[in-house]
Amino acid sequence: MSRIDAQALSVRLGRRRVIENVSLAIGDGEMVGLLGPNGAGKTTLLRCLAGLLPGYSGTVNFDGVPIGDVERNALARRLAYLPQSAECHWPISVRNLVALGRLPHRSAWGGFGPADRVAIDRAIETADLAALAERPVNELSGGERTRAMLARALATEPASILADEPIAGLDPAHRLDVMALLQRLALSGLAVLVVLHDLTLAARYCHRLILLRDGHVQASGRPADVFTPGLLADVFGVRAHMAELADGPLVVPVERLADPSTSIPGAPR
Repeated sequence: MSRIDAQALSVRLGRRRVIENVSLAIGDGEMVGLLGPNGAGKTTLLRCLAGLLPGYSGTVNFDGVPIGDVERNALARRLAYLPQSAECHWPISVRNLVALGRLPHRSAWGGFGPADRVAIDRAIETADLAALAERPVNELSGGERTRAMLARALATEPASILADEPIAGLDPAHRLDVMALLQRLALSGLAVLVVLHDLTLAARYCHRLILLRDGHVQASGRPADVFTPGLLADVFGVRAHMAELADGPLVVPVERLADPSTSIPGAPR
């Protein structure tokens, strides 16, 4: 059984239909990349799968149960959502921010116990934040804040993670660290869905890719099947250089195409 399952999902925001008849399933132990051009509907889809966007048509199930029927605190313990460009505007320390990830596990009047402290310390260490643990979050760089928000999600010890552009704003080394971390979490049994714009890192770290265009699933499958010259031209409007290196695939856009469907052999028409 899939951990997250959506069937015939459609979302309308105002007069515009942002998601149209999308079906997907994310299982335990896999990392799935969600890609597409700006405005394709990626963030809307992620928020819907997290149970944060009511009013859709179709179905969204979590652990085989309609997500609207799952008790909210139980859902918060099992599913972590990392929004795009998450902000923190008050001078809370990194450690205390990460500790917020344990709130779904606490009773109304209970304090943090030994298991909570272990989870907090582990999340800080995993996100490479030990040296920053006592720093106020609002004094961190954008990339450091992103890692702090990821650590807060990890402290929840969820079964699933939905991450919206978690490597945006990170330097190259920490981009690799975060992608490797998400992949390790998937391999340890979590279901991970991550929105990405970096084609090479998506191809290198994700088990499957879902390519959105104008709210529709344009392609879904293994990276080698999704990142074809025709699909990259049709969806992104680019000609890309693709190579298989000793340490993984390389996908680099090299030219914007004025008329993708006639510039790349095999591009969908």
